[in-house]
Amino acid sequence: MTAIKIDEVTDAERALWPQSVIVPFDDAFTDDRGEILPLVDLPMRSAVMITSKKGTVRANHYHKTDWHFCLVISGSIEYYHRPHGSQDAPEKVVIQKGQQFFTPPMVDHAMVFPEDTTFLTLGRNSRRQEVYEADVERIDAINPVPGD
Repeated sequence: MTAIKIDEVTDAERALWPQSVIVPFDDAFTDDRGEILPLVDLPMRSAVMITSKKGTVRANHYHKTDWHFCLVISGSIEYYHRPHGSQDAPEKVVIQKGQQFFTPPMVDHAMVFPEDTTFLTLGRNSRRQEVYEADVERIDAINPVPGD
């Protein structure tokens, strides 16, 4: 069996991360053909499209080294987050269609879907299951309730 190798997070990498949950977009390049909207300009190893049904919950975990940007394609997400190890109530941020948000490593997070939702997740680490499982730590459920 091959050992899973996950690169440690560096201070130089941290300096590139957004400072807020909701990530504003850079200006789009527009011409008579249409528009190119920059989403993320960081080295990453995964891009996945996730669909979630109304009333479901995802995450309830933190990542040791992985980070991810999530772009809501349709629907909305009630995103709950707090620093790992905190006993404070998680902060709730409602993410609407067309908005992008960022989750750094070592942040407990959960997502509640008040409606059917599709979102794109762009991540630092590979999304191969064995790599993902080596980096993720499940937590006691934050227990968000849709619509709270």
